[in-house]
Amino acid sequence: MLKNIFKKGITFILEWEARLVLKKYKPSIIAITGSVGKTSTKDAIYEVIRSKYHARKSEKSYNNELGVPLTILNLETGWNSPLIWIKNCFKGLLLIILKNHYPAWLVLEVGVDRPGDMKRITRWLSPSIVVITRFAEIPPHVEFFDNPEHLYDEKWHLSNSLKKGGTLIVNNDDKILLSYTEKHREIKTLSYGLSSGASLHATDLHITYASGHIPKGITFKAINNKNEVPINLSGTIGYGHVYAVLAALLVGNELDINLVAGAEALSTMEPTPGRMKLLLGINESVIIDDSYNASPDALSLALDSLYDLEITGKKIVVLGDMLELGKFAHEAHTQVGELLSKQISALVLVGPRARFIVEEKKGGLRDSQIVFCENAEEAGEYLKKKIKAGDAILVKGSQRVRLEKTIKEILQNPDDAQYLVRQDKEWKNR
Repeated sequence: MLKNIFKKGITFILEWEARLVLKKYKPSIIAITGSVGKTSTKDAIYEVIRSKYHARKSEKSYNNELGVPLTILNLETGWNSPLIWIKNCFKGLLLIILKNHYPAWLVLEVGVDRPGDMKRITRWLSPSIVVITRFAEIPPHVEFFDNPEHLYDEKWHLSNSLKKGGTLIVNNDDKILLSYTEKHREIKTLSYGLSSGASLHATDLHITYASGHIPKGITFKAINNKNEVPINLSGTIGYGHVYAVLAALLVGNELDINLVAGAEALSTMEPTPGRMKLLLGINESVIIDDSYNASPDALSLALDSLYDLEITGKKIVVLGDMLELGKFAHEAHTQVGELLSKQISALVLVGPRARFIVEEKKGGLRDSQIVFCENAEEAGEYLKKKIKAGDAILVKGSQRVRLEKTIKEILQNPDDAQYLVRQDKEWKNR
């Protein structure tokens, strides 16, 4: 009870300070929401606009009622330390009182956990640009909503907070999202996607390889009605990153950063941890680290990328529970079973809900190819005995399953653990 009161008090103070900071420094805001790809999109947008402007982005996934004010105030989370939270409040006050060299642009990820979350934030947050990445059929965080449509409505509310003359940028390949834009044609809207009907679209997507057919990145072309620019991303694969880059280039174009300059800024971008990041595994294998979180739509994109690989070894998939789905959990997991392919040599399932994945459909996989593990560490021990040269291992599950622990067990270089998600001291102690 006392802890909740303290949290509410801290949240109120930090939000109040954030509102005053916005009023004092008047930065322009780019806000990103959606069900899939928010963080990768945020990171790509930041890389583009910081090439020309003084900018700041949400760190990690600071996207809730505490995370957004923390980004605006340039503060770290205090975790469970009351002293750090009190210090944060004091630092926020100093930012209001004293003069500072404040960013001209803020790139904010804005998430939704419960009904009313977006409406509370948009009471005081007014972006110049809103990017909506995708509305998943069964989206994460749907457990506290009556149905997915109510969650879509909540996220869409961010577009209603646009400043006069602001721009909405959406994924043209998402039919659900497009149905919302059709109802709100009064908003200036740009789109991105894989089809030529988008304002900016991608074509000629290829995976690049190092020696031994080890994937090392992706290349594609970004095209609008006037220009075409080649994109080369290292250390990652997946359509999710293609979408993120396209969104970033559109944002940059709105801020007078042309496609060529935007592409140059993105060429040196470090892939976001836990989002289709490529890491070297034991026995000359490659790990596709998508361990940050999971939903059926995001998993579909990840599996498509795995199936596209041309490698000499086996394709192994490690899937953990997909959480925060409430009454839709069983349906969501059984849907994943329909995505499985005979290309998969071994399927490792972690957690009780993950068993639902093969309850109905197994994609032609034999029972001998499916392994059930109680936790991430057990999955890691199994993989140590299974992985051979040339293998590709896709790892994906919800945050609480902690599949970064599985990856840590099979890294070729233990020092690469620094590139995994949830490596803070507080997470490691959990």
